[in-house]
Amino acid sequence: MTGTGTAARRLKSYVEGAWRTGEGDGVPVLNAATGEIHAFIGTAGLDFRAALEWARAVGGPALRAMTIHERALMLKAVGLKLMEQKEEFYLENFATGATRTDGWIDIEGGIGTLLTFASKARRELPNTKVLTEGPVEPLSRDGSFSAQHILTPLQGVAVHINAFNFPVWGMLEKIAPTLIAGMPCVVKPASQTAYLTELVVRRILETGILPDGALQIVTGSAGDLLDHVNEQDVVTFTGSASTGQKLKSGAAILQHSVRFTMEADSLNASILGADAGPDTDEFNLFIKEVSREMTVKAGQKCTAIRRIIVPQRYEDAVVEALTARLAATPIGLPDNENTRMGALVSLKDREDVKAKVGVLAKEAEIVSGSLEGVALSSGDAEKGAFLSPILLRCADPCGADAVHSVEAFGPVATVMAYSDNDEAVALSQKGRGSLVSSLFTDDSTVAREIVTGLAPFHGRVLIGNRRSAKSSTGHGSPLAPLVHGGPGRAGGGEEMGGMRGVKHFMQRSAIQGTPELLSAVTGQWTEGADAHSDIHPFRKSLAELRIGDQIVTKAREVTREDVEHFAEFTGDTFYAHMDSEAAKANPFFDDRVAHGYLIASFAAGLFVDPEPGPVLANYGVDNLRFLTPVYFGDSLKVRLTCKEINPRENAEHGEVRWDCQVTNQNDEVVAQYDVLTMVAKEWPAAA
Repeated sequence: MTGTGTAARRLKSYVEGAWRTGEGDGVPVLNAATGEIHAFIGTAGLDFRAALEWARAVGGPALRAMTIHERALMLKAVGLKLMEQKEEFYLENFATGATRTDGWIDIEGGIGTLLTFASKARRELPNTKVLTEGPVEPLSRDGSFSAQHILTPLQGVAVHINAFNFPVWGMLEKIAPTLIAGMPCVVKPASQTAYLTELVVRRILETGILPDGALQIVTGSAGDLLDHVNEQDVVTFTGSASTGQKLKSGAAILQHSVRFTMEADSLNASILGADAGPDTDEFNLFIKEVSREMTVKAGQKCTAIRRIIVPQRYEDAVVEALTARLAATPIGLPDNENTRMGALVSLKDREDVKAKVGVLAKEAEIVSGSLEGVALSSGDAEKGAFLSPILLRCADPCGADAVHSVEAFGPVATVMAYSDNDEAVALSQKGRGSLVSSLFTDDSTVAREIVTGLAPFHGRVLIGNRRSAKSSTGHGSPLAPLVHGGPGRAGGGEEMGGMRGVKHFMQRSAIQGTPELLSAVTGQWTEGADAHSDIHPFRKSLAELRIGDQIVTKAREVTREDVEHFAEFTGDTFYAHMDSEAAKANPFFDDRVAHGYLIASFAAGLFVDPEPGPVLANYGVDNLRFLTPVYFGDSLKVRLTCKEINPRENAEHGEVRWDCQVTNQNDEVVAQYDVLTMVAKEWPAAA
């Protein structure tokens, strides 16, 4: 059974390269479901200034010495090792009060997020140490002075202060983009569930995959940790708005303008569309989603549904359906296979939720559940932090305040009715900014009117209906490629969002100078930088190829026969290619013109070296633009320049991006684009 027979252990902090125990016996941390002492925690006497300095001096340089792909592969290796050990984490998870299903979101969801970031970084970012952002900005007429925005890793440490409800995911979703960016981390988990975070960090460090100083953990009070942050550091916080505001206003954070990201209280709403009556699939999906969000993790989720906004004519039906579904939810010990809702994380949390419900009950009536007792399928209601789901109903949501401002962080939600789409949006906005809202509808007009009203007040909006029911990830699931955060009350921050999240831990700088020196900094050839021609660059392997390697081809005349043959062969008989009178009537053309794709095809014919060699495949073009019309008799030539080289880690090839410029006999640019190829690292290829 949960926690029975397990000796309480003294949690340690990993700082300055070693596991260290705080002074004294530590503060007891209880098993949420049984009330037994599960661990002791404390950080008294630890030197947090030294921990930060160690991360900056040891971890930072080690990470910055790696390329982005090397860091990503490092995280992939860590994630795969953690997945092998997940059953150990599930056992520890039960002490938090969470069921195995709840733990799946936290444990495998967290590891999956780590692996997703590792995959996306290798797929979407170059294998380099410096990122470029946006195009080169020409600053002079003669091309001798240009600018480029770049992103480089901050040279400090990221301090991640996490909430109790997701001790694994909450840590991994933060350290993933941080480590990919090249910054070391100090993780400070919430004390109530720090034992699970500490276990995962132990297993990560035991792999020996991360460089020294890349990851530290503080289990217990943060003490004076934030007094020692500086302008190169980042602080992220997940928890209550009041605590977040206090931390954000710390002297060192204000003095050094430290980046501070907060994810705080959120009165998330779910809206039932006016079209989604009790006889629709959307109604059933809505009831299922609301009840699930109220009971998963015992409602202790930052994305849980707190406000249930429904059409007036369906209000009674919603209350009836939710009451029946919640009443059928077995509550008990989280390791019992029949349990569907476990315990809150602590008895203190349960008392806090009850107090908040008391405030809500001044504006809404309790229509399902009770504060005084809970029917358990297993466990002891006196020792464990169990609470029945509480459903309230607010008769005047437009005039109410508490239901839109007080969050009972547990299995608690309030039903409120609206008269039309505008009122539904207005009610959602009374939450003053939330992490997520959802709308269940199969009506495109309802979706357009409500979602455009929700979006400015929410970090994420889910639209649910019958067509996405099987594939939808649901209201409460933050996903690695999507931003997680929200405006206003929700903290005003953003986490994850795919590679957007990585850039939060990097400094954006505008670099100005000559094109050749910009290229030296960025590793990308730019217009005006030095170029060199010797042998055809397609004859060079990655070991031989250099940025700026270039070929200028001979010219080829475009004839009427070429255009008509291409039209017949491809079926593209657009009038501008085939009808002189119609083409002349077009404001862009003087006469019949060549197809754009014919130009690109001719260009390839001019620059491609046909013999087998290091270039293994062409896998696309980027930013293709046709800039000047090509008429019969025009002559085209190509300038192809090696623009960027990205060797793939653990592969015998890499990607090469080529700047392709097609000009006519007047040296006017006809077409401009990037050609993408796979090139062998060595040629002939190793046997």
